[in-house]
Amino acid sequence: MDTEKNIYLPYLMTVDKVTVEAPGVKTLRLRFQNEEDEKNFSFRAGQFAEYSAIGEGECTFCIASSPTRKGYVECTFRQAGRVTSALSRLEQGDTMGFRGPFGNVFPMEKWEGKNLIFIAGGIALPPMRCVIQNALDERDKYKDITIVYGAKTVNDLVYKDELKEWAERPDVNLITTVDPGGQTPDWKGRVGFVPTVAGECGLSAENTVAIVCGPPIMIKFTLPVLQKLGIADENIYTTLENRMKCGVGKCGRCNVGHMYVCKDGPVFTQAQLNDMPPEF
Repeated sequence: MDTEKNIYLPYLMTVDKVTVEAPGVKTLRLRFQNEEDEKNFSFRAGQFAEYSAIGEGECTFCIASSPTRKGYVECTFRQAGRVTSALSRLEQGDTMGFRGPFGNVFPMEKWEGKNLIFIAGGIALPPMRCVIQNALDERDKYKDITIVYGAKTVNDLVYKDELKEWAERPDVNLITTVDPGGQTPDWKGRVGFVPTVAGECGLSAENTVAIVCGPPIMIKFTLPVLQKLGIADENIYTTLENRMKCGVGKCGRCNVGHMYVCKDGPVFTQAQLNDMPPEF
């Protein structure tokens, strides 16, 4: 199948694995049904795709797995509407559609030799997970790696098994937190809002790149924390994934000022956001 001839023609994918991450949140691991499609497919960290439930429509999500992990792609989503409800009903062995990759990328080559700080909230960890996996699979290219991740409650934390793996790695500094009142009796992480916790955990701005993803309100209060630390705007990255629509900039609904998120993004630096209408 030559998808270059028709950008709207999806790859046919088989659901290889279904993981329940949190209430209403699932991860689907997808494998290409056509071996030639799998052979020719490639993407980079930060790109996104259109995922379709046959007969119901398609939704836009990041590719949540790393390009360093071959043979499959993963998406993580919250059941919220018609299409995501249809996707959530899929089981192992079912067929669905996949179009992509679209959008720009996190410039990981520029980050080599630098400290990386990842700050995420709730269901916004998936677009960051791709980059984290990429960095950990090429661990020798980067210096200190710090991950600050929080959610409303312990149950709302996604990738719980992977969080345990990161916590056990001596070359990763993982800080998890839940909102006040969201902890359980056996919770051993922090209690507090992500921006506050990020400001309290002794982060260093020296030779550092920060990647932030989360609800708009979380990003709004996290960016000043990073700026106060002294991280330059051009070294603070985020993704406007919630603005992505058709994937190719045709429908116009991803427009933010003079930018089209599907074509110019979804990855932007704080310096770029400063020249765009306020998003957070």
